[in-house]
Amino acid sequence: MAFSRLMVVLSLIFGISAAFADVPKPWEIGFQSPATPTMEGITEMHNLLLIVIYSVGVFVTLLLAYTLWRFNEKRNATPSKVSHNTFIEIIWTLLPVLILVVIGVPSLKLLFFSDKIENADITVKAIGRQWYWTYELPDHKIEFDSRMIPSSDIKPGQLRLLEVDNPIVVPVNKAIRLLVTSDNVLHSFAVPSFGIKKDAVPGRLNETWFKVSKEGTYYGQCSELCGVKHGFMPIAVKVVSQEEFDSWVKKQSQS
Repeated sequence: MAFSRLMVVLSLIFGISAAFADVPKPWEIGFQSPATPTMEGITEMHNLLLIVIYSVGVFVTLLLAYTLWRFNEKRNATPSKVSHNTFIEIIWTLLPVLILVVIGVPSLKLLFFSDKIENADITVKAIGRQWYWTYELPDHKIEFDSRMIPSSDIKPGQLRLLEVDNPIVVPVNKAIRLLVTSDNVLHSFAVPSFGIKKDAVPGRLNETWFKVSKEGTYYGQCSELCGVKHGFMPIAVKVVSQEEFDSWVKKQSQS
């Protein structure tokens, strides 16, 4: 997209390394590569805000530099005693309003888009426990636990603190309704590449959605301080073709 390409150029100019990954990498400071329309919108919104912030910062810096140069005691021995300027007061009132409109309109559109679930193909329920996740697919009558693989059991190529024994499997390019709750304390279901972060509250069912555009395994973690093993309940979502998903469902149903 246009903003994304612009931010790549800015990253080269300002020495900011862009992050293109489905998992966190050492020293990255940007977002992971977006895998859903929601995350694409969040990335675009972030890039727009950076442009606004850079523009305001450069403008204020130049204005301050000009003020220090033009109105120092040497150049301006007799200072003006003007206390009001109608034109300037109108400008500094309208300009912030215009900036807020530029930010607010796409922000509200993104908020409504991320909150609206239409014609979900599959429903997944995630239940936070101490300290692992339980997943249910009500339409397919599937339920299983997903626990982190201990560091001592990690195999070459696997990711420490992110790999799980049973990842949740969903088909690519399908709208997934995600229901999130907890059976004990507060948890939070967060997958950065999907642009989702939904609190899991005991006795309450929160809802969000995602639609992944490319196959692969995406990782997240509980993002709520839920107890002593808070950092050891990762989330792994494996996105596959419809055929692979049907095969996985059949296998799960037989087990």
